[in-house]
Amino acid sequence: MIIQTGRFGQLDIADEDLITIPQGILGFPELSRFCLVDPSDDTLILWLQSLENPNLAFPVLEPKVFRADYAVRLSAAELRELKLENLKQAAVLSILTIPGDVTQMTANLKAPLVVNLKEQIARQVVLQENEYSVKHLMFKELRAHVMTLVAQSAAAEAESEKVSATVSVRSLPPSSAVRALNA
Repeated sequence: MIIQTGRFGQLDIADEDLITIPQGILGFPELSRFCLVDPSDDTLILWLQSLENPNLAFPVLEPKVFRADYAVRLSAAELRELKLENLKQAAVLSILTIPGDVTQMTANLKAPLVVNLKEQIARQVVLQENEYSVKHLMFKELRAHVMTLVAQSAAAEAESEKVSATVSVRSLPPSSAVRALNA
């Protein structure tokens, strides 16, 4: 499938790049088909691109990057909805808010997106834990992590043109943040 997006231009999306979110994202229940886009900008931020609204894309990031102790506890019903037979086949993404002053960037830790990497389905879950915020300031942690990665890969960086590309859902690493409620 080829779509023209407002942010990334034309994208060629393979079947293995599709993510179905049957209930949609909070505030956007009518949108259920997405893909992940890596803009190749060394920020670690991916974009959850809507296939139904080409002008809508949400910045997302694995929360363990900036909050090592982050854990998502899923109920039995949520595990069934996601068809998660094994927690090692799940990835967790936080939706980010990136204002004009990027140092005020926040992550929604209260309502992460949990992705079943095998089935390519996802659900935004609202966590019952009160320790998580919908506006977790995380710029400093992200910057420190990115600087570490840049320093490690500087010698290996190839001189190639950077082009936005979709990301296969199945290539995402499983998240260690997913837990069952009874665990």
